[in-house]
Amino acid sequence: MRVASVRPHRPPLRPLHSLPRLSLVWLSAMLAACTEHGSPTAPARLAVPPPEGLLAGAPLSIPAQGQYIFRHWTFGDEPFWTDTLRLNEVVETAVSPATALAVGLKVDAERLPPGFLTTADLNTPATTVELLRRDAVVGIEAVVTADRHVKSLGITCALCHSTVDNSVTVGVGRRLDGWPNRDLNVGAIVALSPALPDPVKAVFYSWGRGKYDAEFNRDGINDPVVIPPAFGLRGVALETYTGEGPVSYWNDYVAVTQMHGHGSFSDPVLGIDIQQTPDRVTPVLPVLRAYQLSLNTPPPPPGSFDPDMATRGQVVFNTTGRCASCHMPSLAFTDVNLGILHDPDATGMDPVRASRLKNHQYRTTPLRALWQHPPYFHDGSAATLLDVVEHYDRVFGLHLSEQQKGDLVAYLKSL
Repeated sequence: MRVASVRPHRPPLRPLHSLPRLSLVWLSAMLAACTEHGSPTAPARLAVPPPEGLLAGAPLSIPAQGQYIFRHWTFGDEPFWTDTLRLNEVVETAVSPATALAVGLKVDAERLPPGFLTTADLNTPATTVELLRRDAVVGIEAVVTADRHVKSLGITCALCHSTVDNSVTVGVGRRLDGWPNRDLNVGAIVALSPALPDPVKAVFYSWGRGKYDAEFNRDGINDPVVIPPAFGLRGVALETYTGEGPVSYWNDYVAVTQMHGHGSFSDPVLGIDIQQTPDRVTPVLPVLRAYQLSLNTPPPPPGSFDPDMATRGQVVFNTTGRCASCHMPSLAFTDVNLGILHDPDATGMDPVRASRLKNHQYRTTPLRALWQHPPYFHDGSAATLLDVVEHYDRVFGLHLSEQQKGDLVAYLKSL
């Protein structure tokens, strides 16, 4: 049984000239769930040979091949994004770089020759096609013909879980693997697909930036969560918000049921049993995991917090604030490594997400580079770290002083 796609009925496709000229774009690809200077002309995918041999049991170079899989491996998902949603045609005719960047798409500047952005027309889809040809669009893999038509495209892990450092301009720079792309308005982009019925589009429009619902196409419930970081995973036993499994479980689930990759995923409790041959997902999960575990949390920027306040805040964290009782510093700041999950009402969390999955509880989120990825909580209900502190102060009746709250925020920013 294959999980149903989000398209109850496929209405007749409208002519492409009638599609809104928005960046439904390649970004719509982001329905998935999603640093060194290289040659500016050859596609990056050629820099490291694709791990085709892995499917036949050939050994891998973990760092190089793991990075390749994370950045460029589509798991064979092109038929869905090309044949079903026809996004290749939409991108080619209706998506300029300017509109794509406006909805959070990222461009790898290291794939571009010097001066490219100063001379290119950023308001024409033809430039988008050229960016795809140069493999410069983070998280999108496309085949571009000699006469500059997008023959096919697919998506990769990097679409959701990478960004850029904005070293050239906003949305253009060097890749930052593992960073959640909280700029992406996935739903609004996907909703522009001519293959989707209006009720589904309305759900997608409601998601907002940096959120995605990886169960909507399974249960029809609309409850998106914020895209989590893929760095700092070492030492964390269960990676999903609700503790279904480690990072490889999530990689497999997303690759098969969300990206529509050609692979296998089974979870009897969720009623999912998808078996496909050849399986382009399962064989690469170990090397993909190894690369993800190699991604360290980025340090806080200099001057982003007061060290004296952070020192006092650490004391609050470990004592009065009661944070360390669940966010255990010695265990990657989470008690999930002890097999502990929490009922939603125990921590004042929204229960909907947990009710949709098999554990019906939440794991304590590891505190990874908190300065970098607001909003907070699985549903993004806390816009700032102070909102987080205020939430727990209220739920647990901590009665922290304003100074203690400020100190605790400074400590969280230092992590």
